[in-house]
This record gives sequence, structure tokens and C-alpha cells, in this order.
Amino acid sequence: MKQLYIKQKVFSLSGKFTVKDQQENDVYYVEGSFMQIPKTFSLMDTSRAEVALITKKVFSFLPKFFVEVNGKEAVTIKKEFSFFKPRYTIEAAGIEVRGNWWDMNFEIVQNGEVVGNVSKEWFTWGDSYKVQIIDEDMEAIIIALVVAIDCVKADQGAASSAATI
Repeated sequence: MKQLYIKQKVFSLSGKFTVKDQQENDVYYVEGSFMQIPKTFSLMDTSRAEVALITKKVFSFLPKFFVEVNGKEAVTIKKEFSFFKPRYTIEAAGIEVRGNWWDMNFEIVQNGEVVGNVSKEWFTWGDSYKVQIIDEDMEAIIIALVVAIDCVKADQGAASSAATI
């Protein structure tokens, strides 16, 4: 089992952060498009080759995010219409998220087998997540999914604060 850590920098306008291993070595780089349409996040390996791309659909009644891994669409996260609490669905072939993904405490299951676990690290400066990779073949998809869920949460937070102004 492999453990990776995602720590976002607080007040980072560029949307850049890294995914590190247990020895604090960079494993992946994440770069977001700031002030660009459509909003995207690129997940790159240590040689800066893109392994996943997260894109927010621009002209959609309800927010929708697409995750491509190695050039193929792997996951779709979309908001469902609801009056009170925001509800989202995650669609992926054979992949299921079980647990409280809104609070970043969940497991990722593929065809009935747990392939990864995600938990929020408390008492840290900025958002930090511990990601346990059980099936290393699923590593890029798992990391991209965690980044995508974090994008959805940030987008929802921005929409909520804009609505109160």
C-alpha cells in the first residue's frame, strides 16, 4: 500500500500544489488555470507529463466536472438539482465512492474492491488529504478524483459566498 499526501497552499491564486509521498518527495504536480475559461486542473508526473486533466463544463445549467486520465474520460462529477443541501453524483465505469466525500473521508471502490482511501488531515495550514493507494494501477485516477472533488467543493464554496454578497 502506498500513501500520498495532497496539501494545498493557502492563498494560492495560481492553483498550484503538489502531491507528496511519505518521504516528502514530489510525486505529482497540480496546476490550475487561473482566470481562464474553461477552468481546468492538470495533474502531471515528475517529468511534467500530463497524466490527468480536470475540466469544468462551461455552459451548463448545473456545474459539471470531467476527469480525463491518459486522454480518456474516466469520471464525471455533476451537481443535481436540489433546494436545500447541495447534492452531487459521481459517474465512472466500475468506480464508486463510499463514505462522506463532501468532508473528504471516503473509500474508492472498483468492481466491489477497495482500491484507495482518502481522509482529511486535521490541524494543518490549508487543506491536506492523506490518500492510501491500495491498487497502484489506479493511482492516477484516484489522485485525479481527489483533486476533482476538491475542485467541486471550492466551486461550491465560491458560489455560496457570491450568493451572500
